[in-house]
Amino acid sequence: MTEWTPKLLTTLRGYSSTALRADLTAGVIVGIVALPLSIAFAIASGVTPDRGLWTAIVAGFLISALGGSRVQIGGPTGAFVVIVYGIVQQYGVDGLIVATLMAGAILIAMGLLRFGTAIKFIPHPVIIGFTSGIALIILSGQVKDFLGLTMGTVPAEFVEKWAAYAEHLDAVNPAALGVALLALAIVLWWPKVTTKVPSPFVALIVTTLLVRFGGLEVETIGSRFGTISAAIPHPVLPDLTWAQVTGLVGPAFTIAMLGGIESLLSCVVADGMIGARHRSNVELIGQGVANIASAMVGGIPATGALARTATNVRSGGRTPVAGITHAVTLLLITLFFGSWAALIPMATLAAILVVVAYNMSEWRVFVSEFRGPRSDVAVLLTTFTLTVLVDLTVAIGVGMVLASFLFMRRMSEVSEVTAIRRELADEGDGTAPADPRLAALDRDVQVYAINGPFFFGAADRFKDTLAQVGARPKVLILRLRDVPVIDSTGLSALLDVVKRARREGTRMLLAEVQEPVRRIIERSHVADHLEPGAITSTLDEALAQVRGTEAAGFRTTAEHPTGRRAADRASRH
Repeated sequence: MTEWTPKLLTTLRGYSSTALRADLTAGVIVGIVALPLSIAFAIASGVTPDRGLWTAIVAGFLISALGGSRVQIGGPTGAFVVIVYGIVQQYGVDGLIVATLMAGAILIAMGLLRFGTAIKFIPHPVIIGFTSGIALIILSGQVKDFLGLTMGTVPAEFVEKWAAYAEHLDAVNPAALGVALLALAIVLWWPKVTTKVPSPFVALIVTTLLVRFGGLEVETIGSRFGTISAAIPHPVLPDLTWAQVTGLVGPAFTIAMLGGIESLLSCVVADGMIGARHRSNVELIGQGVANIASAMVGGIPATGALARTATNVRSGGRTPVAGITHAVTLLLITLFFGSWAALIPMATLAAILVVVAYNMSEWRVFVSEFRGPRSDVAVLLTTFTLTVLVDLTVAIGVGMVLASFLFMRRMSEVSEVTAIRRELADEGDGTAPADPRLAALDRDVQVYAINGPFFFGAADRFKDTLAQVGARPKVLILRLRDVPVIDSTGLSALLDVVKRARREGTRMLLAEVQEPVRRIIERSHVADHLEPGAITSTLDEALAQVRGTEAAGFRTTAEHPTGRRAADRASRH
């Protein structure tokens, strides 16, 4: 089936030499862009640089080969820095590998269960909140290398980290700060000269040569991590206890959710740039396979990288061949020039990540959210604060729960229960003083309308409104014309009202019930407590029953023990 076919297979039909040249060019450019970013994200995550490179190579290849986007570029991203760093600190690299394996399996399951569309419904304030929080944490983690501070291990907690920086401001390394500022200037200024050669790559080359031949006392990748191995890693399976594995379930779900969100957001943006449509479920499956493979070679989590994907599109890439070329380019650089990466100054990588954090923060969008509803602002600030001060897993969970409660409150406010006798009198063209359907109805017939989804958020309002009905009416008609859905709590509330009506001798009718809602009611216990014919398709049918009953002599629902369901069965036989 087409919906489960990777985009690579689709785009290769009728593939031309012109498209191949464009994809190869774009792939090489993106591969060069990915080189410093892959190293920087790995170091910021608390692992060695080579793990970032092999993640970009293996996962980047598989995301392009098996994914559902034409132009998606995959690899390590800033979004994972916080969660990966936390896992490494608590469980070590072996724990990270297990969590990544589990996250890959979760992503595959999400794709097979068609969660690709559902994951897009995560509220915007939650996404902006944790994304901006991650950006601030990434920025905070680069202060030491950007300033070249001579200090011990940097605390993991946000507040303690900045307190430690403040205590060591007198230990700034002027050479490191100069290199960082130069790299920052090149990254920001070089695109004004040309975009054909990526600015991070230019900054990396210039500052590395400056430090190498200028004799500057600046910490490099080699002085901190030693020589970067160019050997192809062998598949690994860590040895962890069952207790450790179960403790990684939460982080694994966070990686999977974060990876799914980031990749699909990147796909949506890319679709807008090239006028195409991605296959979200295939993309999730491809992401899952890529993360499993990345973990098997000792890599870190990977997802769709929006900045690299946009670079790919702007460079002319239009099929997954560009993404595959990007992975091959990184492979060749790692194998033949990997040892040279040890010469890269840490200050340069810090400057590159400062720019990444700034772009990732989307501060303009963050500020614009304050013009929205106060409830959305509360979700935004809660998610942002928890991401920075507590934990990303907690932030996403609390943010989603808070957003869900606020959504339920809004929906309950939309849903209304109103008396509509006057509304019926005013319907039509306005020339008649009253609706003829009301002519035969006395004051013992009450008509109420439920407007909006009848779900658990609106159930209490429904019961409270009907509880305020004064004298017990002979007939109570509920008009459900504007009820598109009903859930089990709504059914329970309706059942309580129906039972109360029977106890009080009130006849209960449900009018203008939409077919989906009608089917649900007829399958529920509510139908067992309604008289035959009590569920009508139109209000006229319900009013006709009332007029007919009044003419023949009123009988309460207590005299109709046979439920609607039994009557329907009898009519079918």
